[in-house]
Amino acid sequence: MERRRGVRLLTAVLGLVLCLGTSGCAVVVLGEATPARPDLPDAPAGEVTVLGGTDEPADVVARNALADLESYWAEQLPAVFGTAFEPLRGGYFSVDPAALVPGEFPDGVGCGADPREAENNAFYCLAVQDPNSDSITYDRAFLTELADGYGRFLPALVMAHEFGHAVQGRVGSPSASIATETQADCFAGAWSAWVAGGEAEHSSLREPELDDLLRGYFLLRDPVGTSTAEESAHGSYFDRVSAFQEGFDDGPEACRDGFGPQRLFTQEEFTRDDDFRRQGNLPYDDLVGVMDGALPAFWERAFDEVFATRFDPPAIEGFDGRAPGCAPADRDLVYCADGNVAAYDESLTTEAYALGDFAVATALAVPYALGARDQLGLDAADPDALRSAVCLTGWFSAQVYRQQVPEVAISPGDLDESVLFLLEYGIEEQVLGAAELSGFQLVDVFRGGFVDGARACDVGA
Repeated sequence: MERRRGVRLLTAVLGLVLCLGTSGCAVVVLGEATPARPDLPDAPAGEVTVLGGTDEPADVVARNALADLESYWAEQLPAVFGTAFEPLRGGYFSVDPAALVPGEFPDGVGCGADPREAENNAFYCLAVQDPNSDSITYDRAFLTELADGYGRFLPALVMAHEFGHAVQGRVGSPSASIATETQADCFAGAWSAWVAGGEAEHSSLREPELDDLLRGYFLLRDPVGTSTAEESAHGSYFDRVSAFQEGFDDGPEACRDGFGPQRLFTQEEFTRDDDFRRQGNLPYDDLVGVMDGALPAFWERAFDEVFATRFDPPAIEGFDGRAPGCAPADRDLVYCADGNVAAYDESLTTEAYALGDFAVATALAVPYALGARDQLGLDAADPDALRSAVCLTGWFSAQVYRQQVPEVAISPGDLDESVLFLLEYGIEEQVLGAAELSGFQLVDVFRGGFVDGARACDVGA
C-alpha cells in the first residue's frame, strides 16, 4: 500500500452502485466439497499411460487425475465448446531430473525437450513440428514436494492446470500470457469442483483440503512487481486464486466467457523506487493512520451514493489482548455500537503485518464494515454478519484498487496479502471463526465483494 498525495474524492459513482434494490442481486456461491470416498480405485494399468511413470504417490495421484481429466473434458468440451474431445496425441511424461536413466526418453519429453528442462516444473507443449507434441510433462519430485507441503491434491491441481492448456490447444486461448494462464487456473477450478462433488472415478477432494490448495497457489504466483505484459506472466496470487474460484463456483462456461480483453488483473509493476524498496509496505504506524482516513472516506461516499443516507464514521481503536466490554473478551475484531467504535487487537495486527501491510488493512476494514452494517439497521447478531463484513472489505479493496479512495493506493502484492490474512488468520476462532467459514470460503466471499461490489454482500444495495 502507498499513501496517495493530492488526490481529491471523485464524485462519479464509478462502480459503487452495482445493483439497485434487492431484486436479482446474486450473492457469492460457496463451493461445498463432499467427504472423500475411501474406496476410489486407482486408474488401472493401460487406462492412462505415463512414460517414465512409477508407483510413487505423486505419480499415482497424477495418473488418477489425468484419467479423470480425460473423462471430464470428454463431457465438457462438446457441452461448453461444441467440439469433441481428442486425447493428447503426445501423451504424458513423468521425469525425475535428478535420477534420469540413460535412454529412458529417446525422443525427449514434451515437444522433444531435454528431460532436465522439467526440473521443478510441469508444462504442456503444443508445437506440431516437434516430436511428442500435444503433451504434458512434469517433474514428479517437484510434485512430491508440493504434496508434502500443501496436501496430496496439489499434484492433481497441477495436472488440471496443464490439462487446461491442452483444452486451449483445442479451442483457442486468450492472446496475453496472464489471461491464458489464469484461464487454465479457471479450468482447473471447474474440474476440482466436479471432483469435490463426488463425480470423479479415481480422484477425491475433501472440503478441508481446499484451504491447503489455495495456500499452494502462493508458490505458483509471479514475483511481486511482475508486469502483466511479461511474456510468461502467470498472475498474482489474487489473480490466480480468483480464477480458480471462479471456475470452482461457476463452471467451465465462466472460464470460456470471462477471460477476454476486458478482464481485470491486479498484478502490477512497482512504479516508485521507495515502494519497491519497501516491497509496497507502509510502516505499521503510518498504515493505521492511512486507514483512519481511507475507511471513513470510502463509507461516507458509499452511504451517500449507494444508500442515500448519512454515515457517522466510527473511531478506530486498538486494544491489547482483551476486547472492549461491549464484545466477547476473546474476540480480536469487534464493533461497539455503544460509542461507535471499530476495535482491533494489536497483537493480531502487529503479527499479521509480517504478511504485508494490506493484511492489516484487511483486518481493520472488517470491524469497520460491521459498523457500516449497524448504521444500515442490519442486525449485528446475524450469523451472516461477519460473512457480509468480509464481502464489504472486498468491495472497499476494489475501490482502493481503482483509485477511488483518497489518500491511499494499492501497491503490487497488496491483494495477495488479503488472501493470506484470510487463510492464515481468518479461520481462527477469535478472528473470523464465528462466521463458520473455511479459509477457502472467506477468500471466495472477499472475491465476491471485490468483483461484484455491494450487491454480493447482503446489505440491500
